Amino acid sequence: MILAASTHFLITVPTSPSHNHTKKSYRLHSQSRTCECFDLYKELVPYDKAWDWQKNIVKEKKALVEKNQDCQDTLIILQHHPVYTLGTASSEEYLNFDIKDAPYDVYRTERGGEVTYHGPGQLVMYPIINLRNHKMDLHWYLRALEEVVIRVLSSTFSIKASRLEGFTGVWVGDKKVAAVGIRVSRWITYHGLALNVNTDLTPFHSIVPCGIRNRQVGSIKGLLGEFQPSTGCGKAGVLHSNDCQLIDITHSSLIKEFSEVFQLEILHKTIPMSEFEDTTPRRSLTWKLT
Repeated sequence: MILAASTHFLITVPTSPSHNHTKKSYRLHSQSRTCECFDLYKELVPYDKAWDWQKNIVKEKKALVEKNQDCQDTLIILQHHPVYTLGTASSEEYLNFDIKDAPYDVYRTERGGEVTYHGPGQLVMYPIINLRNHKMDLHWYLRALEEVVIRVLSSTFSIKASRLEGFTGVWVGDKKVAAVGIRVSRWITYHGLALNVNTDLTPFHSIVPCGIRNRQVGSIKGLLGEFQPSTGCGKAGVLHSNDCQLIDITHSSLIKEFSEVFQLEILHKTIPMSEFEDTTPRRSLTWKLT
């Protein structure tokens, strides 16, 4: 059963394009659909709880599709306790530690991609959407997720980001600031993207992030710290933001750009954090798929 929302309110996000030549390519509908958004961006949610939550939502959506009923799109936004996750075909050779003595919990999931790290200061977006109502093309979907982050970095922080041919994710120079890993079941998406805002990047040193050995990992805070006001890079009000403000600013921009890229009207909902209380002891483990 999907976790029930206790309250909700409606936000209509402006859809006027700031880069017309780019945004036109993502516009598929003359009218926006709605998307319920469970917004826990200030909370640290245990990875396994969020993972189970996603799978329950996917199960419900697939049941509706099988009955030829429409299903509303869903977006979950949160942060995680420190954790390493591997894709379904990830190699443990990219772990720079003994899996039996891992510094944090390790989960093998059904998403694509190699190993990555999630932790505080990183905003994670899990879109659970029916691609039948958008575009039934996985390459389009991956590029659309990347586009959300590229627009956030450009419009909010004046950071020029790009894609790297042959890889997923978003890059600023040789630094990867956002990882993308998805799973699609009967055209219903889950998993998603993780954007490093003010993340402690030290845990990435214990892995080969995304299996790429000759590239670095970056964060918005780190990139803003590299920019000098005299260069015109970075916006003055953002450069002096504290960590909480930086998370708030990035979160608001992510919502806006996600709404624009996917042409979705965001319906915010809340859910009690008590639903995610972790009563089990923290320990290192690997969940292998069966």
